[in-house]
Amino acid sequence: MSFVGPRPLLVEYLPLYTEEQNHRHDVRPGLTGLAQVRGRNLLSWEERFLLDVAYTKEISFRKDLLILWQTVLCVLRQEGISSQHAATMEPFEGSQKQKRSERS
Repeated sequence: MSFVGPRPLLVEYLPLYTEEQNHRHDVRPGLTGLAQVRGRNLLSWEERFLLDVAYTKEISFRKDLLILWQTVLCVLRQEGISSQHAATMEPFEGSQKQKRSERS
């Protein structure tokens, strides 16, 4: 595990990822990540996965330092702790695109 990278999620979510979302596993998981400093639990699952995948494509030491600094600020400000509908984050039930294609 790294300091910075996509946060690890529950193993039961693995079959629910789209091919693009699965790229979040191209790097080591981290204690904090881009999704955590951009909204944390206030973000939808779709937004979190977009940020996780974006991080895997733009890894740099400078960006990691920035994310670590932003994490400290978020913790001190207590930002993004609760989602709009739950105390932490709702369970992941699959991508909206994936759900639409299953109905078709």
